[in-house]
Amino acid sequence: MSHFRLLSFALALLALGSYSQPALADEDEIDADSGRKIQYKSKTEIDFEGLDVEGEMVKPSSALVLDRKKASFNPLIKMRENFNPEMEESIDEVR
Repeated sequence: MSHFRLLSFALALLALGSYSQPALADEDEIDADSGRKIQYKSKTEIDFEGLDVEGEMVKPSSALVLDRKKASFNPLIKMRENFNPEMEESIDEVR
Protein backbone atom coordinates (compact mmCIF):
# COMPACT_ATOMS: atom_id res chain seq x y z
CA MET A 1 0.00 0.00 0.00
CA SER A 2 2.85 2.41 0.74
CA HIS A 3 4.31 1.90 -2.76
CA PHE A 4 0.99 3.01 -4.21
CA ARG A 5 0.97 6.16 -2.07
CA LEU A 6 4.55 6.96 -2.99
CA LEU A 7 3.80 6.49 -6.70
CA SER A 8 0.65 8.63 -6.52
CA PHE A 9 2.56 11.37 -4.64
CA ALA A 10 5.31 11.34 -7.27
CA LEU A 11 2.77 11.56 -10.10
CA ALA A 12 0.94 14.44 -8.40
CA LEU A 13 4.23 16.27 -7.90
CA LEU A 14 5.15 15.73 -11.53
CA ALA A 15 1.76 17.00 -12.68
CA LEU A 16 2.02 20.15 -10.57
CA GLY A 17 5.55 20.76 -11.76
CA SER A 18 4.56 20.52 -15.41
CA TYR A 19 1.94 23.28 -15.03
CA SER A 20 4.27 25.78 -13.38
CA GLN A 21 6.17 28.26 -15.54
CA PRO A 22 9.18 30.28 -14.47
CA ALA A 23 8.61 33.99 -14.03
CA LEU A 24 10.99 35.92 -16.24
CA ALA A 25 11.49 39.62 -15.84
CA ASP A 26 11.55 41.81 -18.90
CA GLU A 27 14.95 43.38 -19.40
CA ASP A 28 13.49 46.36 -21.23
CA GLU A 29 10.50 48.34 -19.98
CA ILE A 30 8.70 51.29 -21.49
CA ASP A 31 8.19 54.39 -19.34
CA ALA A 32 4.48 55.23 -19.19
CA ASP A 33 5.04 59.01 -19.07
CA SER A 34 7.60 59.56 -21.82
CA GLY A 35 7.17 56.38 -23.85
CA ARG A 36 10.95 55.80 -23.85
CA LYS A 37 12.50 52.39 -23.37
CA ILE A 38 14.11 51.84 -19.96
CA GLN A 39 17.02 49.43 -19.72
CA TYR A 40 18.37 48.34 -16.33
CA LYS A 41 21.91 47.19 -15.57
CA SER A 42 22.27 43.45 -15.20
CA LYS A 43 24.29 43.84 -11.99
CA THR A 44 24.34 46.54 -9.30
CA GLU A 45 27.22 46.81 -6.85
CA ILE A 46 27.19 48.94 -3.72
CA ASP A 47 30.55 49.48 -2.03
CA PHE A 48 30.47 50.10 1.73
CA GLU A 49 34.24 49.83 2.23
CA GLY A 50 34.95 53.58 2.46
CA LEU A 51 31.98 54.28 4.70
CA ASP A 52 32.44 54.94 8.44
CA VAL A 53 29.38 54.53 10.60
CA GLU A 54 29.42 56.26 13.97
CA GLY A 55 26.79 55.95 16.62
CA GLU A 56 25.97 55.46 20.25
CA MET A 57 24.32 52.46 21.80
CA VAL A 58 21.04 53.49 23.35
CA LYS A 59 19.59 51.49 26.24
CA PRO A 60 16.31 51.97 28.02
CA SER A 61 16.68 54.21 31.08
CA SER A 62 14.57 51.98 33.33
CA ALA A 63 13.00 48.57 33.41
CA LEU A 64 9.44 47.67 34.28
CA VAL A 65 9.02 44.45 36.22
CA LEU A 66 5.57 43.24 37.08
CA ASP A 67 5.01 40.65 39.79
CA ARG A 68 2.19 38.28 39.13
CA LYS A 69 0.20 36.87 41.98
CA LYS A 70 0.23 33.14 42.31
CA ALA A 71 -3.05 31.63 41.24
CA SER A 72 -5.03 30.17 44.09
CA PHE A 73 -7.31 27.25 43.39
CA ASN A 74 -9.82 25.47 45.54
CA PRO A 75 -8.15 22.20 46.47
CA LEU A 76 -10.20 19.24 45.33
CA ILE A 77 -8.24 16.85 47.53
CA LYS A 78 -7.96 17.50 51.23
CA MET A 79 -4.45 16.84 52.49
CA ARG A 80 -4.35 14.83 55.69
CA GLU A 81 -1.96 15.84 58.38
CA ASN A 82 -1.59 12.48 60.10
CA PHE A 83 -2.31 8.82 59.57
CA ASN A 84 -2.17 7.81 63.23
CA PRO A 85 -5.50 5.92 63.36
CA GLU A 86 -4.55 3.76 60.35
CA MET A 87 -1.08 3.15 61.76
CA GLU A 88 -2.54 1.92 65.07
CA GLU A 89 -4.96 -0.39 63.24
CA SER A 90 -2.15 -1.87 61.14
CA ILE A 91 -0.20 -2.80 64.31
CA ASP A 92 -3.15 -4.91 65.48
CA GLU A 93 -3.29 -6.67 62.08
CA VAL A 94 0.42 -7.59 62.19
CA ARG A 95 0.22 -9.25 65.65
